[in-house]
Amino acid sequence: MKSAVMSLGSKSSLMILEEMKKYFDAVDNIDLRDVEVNLGGAGKLNVLYQGNQLPQYSCIYARGSFRYATLLRSVTLALHRTSYMPIKPETFTIGHDKLLTHLALQHFSIPMPATYLASSTRAAKKILNEVTYPIVLKFPHGTGGKGVMFAESYAAASSMLDALFALNQPFLIQEYIETGGVDVRAIVIGDKVVASMKRKAVRGEMRANIHAGGTGQAVVLDEKTKRIAIDTAISIGADICAVDMLESPKGPVVIEANLSPGLQGITKATGINVADKIAKYLFEKSEIFSARDRDEATQKIFEDLGLSGEMATQIITNLDFRANRILLPKIATDISQFTGTEEVVVKVEKGKLVVEKV
Repeated sequence: MKSAVMSLGSKSSLMILEEMKKYFDAVDNIDLRDVEVNLGGAGKLNVLYQGNQLPQYSCIYARGSFRYATLLRSVTLALHRTSYMPIKPETFTIGHDKLLTHLALQHFSIPMPATYLASSTRAAKKILNEVTYPIVLKFPHGTGGKGVMFAESYAAASSMLDALFALNQPFLIQEYIETGGVDVRAIVIGDKVVASMKRKAVRGEMRANIHAGGTGQAVVLDEKTKRIAIDTAISIGADICAVDMLESPKGPVVIEANLSPGLQGITKATGINVADKIAKYLFEKSEIFSARDRDEATQKIFEDLGLSGEMATQIITNLDFRANRILLPKIATDISQFTGTEEVVVKVEKGKLVVEKV
């Protein structure tokens, strides 16, 4: 299988690319800055790289900053039906906008700090009169702790708001949770948290981000915190992401989800090769994605040939073993109409396996 990492060439992206070479037959490094989407006729989007048609890949892992969110969404929308891509098209819009992220969290009842959005100076200052200080002011876009400000009093917050409105800069007002400059980052891959660490801000700094000088230390999360991190990834539509949380008196609360997390800090802190875990996951999902395409192609052949009944149910295929379990082709489950909730009888003898509903 052939795969690609489409990114801005960060150290973390290159780490993942190198690990993917252990699993895929070929891995290409695609510079996101040389990618364009051609909105041609006939309702088709064409993705070009350095002016040429992008080749067909089994898997494309697209990463990039919020400045490229629109391009990333367009590329994923054009390619997600033919290549496995771990992040949904709309996720690049949601995940790179803190307001949309918090709306998704709220929809899934995921705990987060109290957050406010104001449309005018008057509305914002009314909120300032009702909140408890200090508070946090955030730009909707920005990563690595950039665009995050702290106000210790109404006077300080009011001055910040006047400047933000003068610059026509949107912002969020958020409850401040005292943690001593410590937050928690969890890397979610699929339905698992594969690595987690506590980040401690340097003295005089409230942001715990590694890129802002923070330090990381491995931590084992409890099941509730893991579940919150996994549900956050699900809520925004990401198979791979980092989830940042604070440990509040009421339990963990989510402050941000990062679609293109840095891996150096958490790899060093935990000793876990996160890049390898991402690469292995991409390979396994790509295999399933490719098998699905083969199953659908087989089904279409049956339909085109007008085959049905006994002949259509005789499928020649290889067995796919996963941890001593046999993974059946999708066409087999489609024809049998097993739902996974009913009881079945499994009849086994050498060279033969029969599964029947009770």
